[in-house]
Amino acid sequence: MHQRIAVLLLFVAGLALAGPVGEAGRYIETEEYLDSAFPAGVPATQTLWLKGDLRADVERLLGHRFSGLRVRYWMDESRSAWILNEIGKELPITIGVAISSGAIASVDVLEFRESRGWEVRYPFFTDQFVDARLGPNDKLDRRIDGITGATMSVDAVTRVAQVALLLHEHVTNAN
Repeated sequence: MHQRIAVLLLFVAGLALAGPVGEAGRYIETEEYLDSAFPAGVPATQTLWLKGDLRADVERLLGHRFSGLRVRYWMDESRSAWILNEIGKELPITIGVAISSGAIASVDVLEFRESRGWEVRYPFFTDQFVDARLGPNDKLDRRIDGITGATMSVDAVTRVAQVALLLHEHVTNAN
């Protein structure tokens, strides 16, 4: 009986010392992200209104309705940065995608709000997107390896990468 109580107390103490489950939180502030995306200086914020065929294309890539009317972005010559939110399982993930000359330069998770899937923030995952472009059917031109237990987060980051590439293509072709 005393052994069971001792084991139970050790188990409870271990849980208390383990801290919160997962690593949800704000990892990078917007200003810090933009400074890294534009080392020579952050350009002025621009606005892209989503309407017509562009809205339909964004919603097709996301697989659901896009609730915003516009998207803010930053662009300097052939480089752009996009900060977009996409639902992982239940809560939004804030993701920054920098694009240079039509290819992804970097993907960064700025904020993650769920208890599972936070591993998508690490370079072992995000580095897979570097140099990716849109291929046929607006899919990435490469396979992105998933993370066990983080499928919905992996899919959310992948969708945002595709949307950012599409939006970059749209603004560069419009100029």
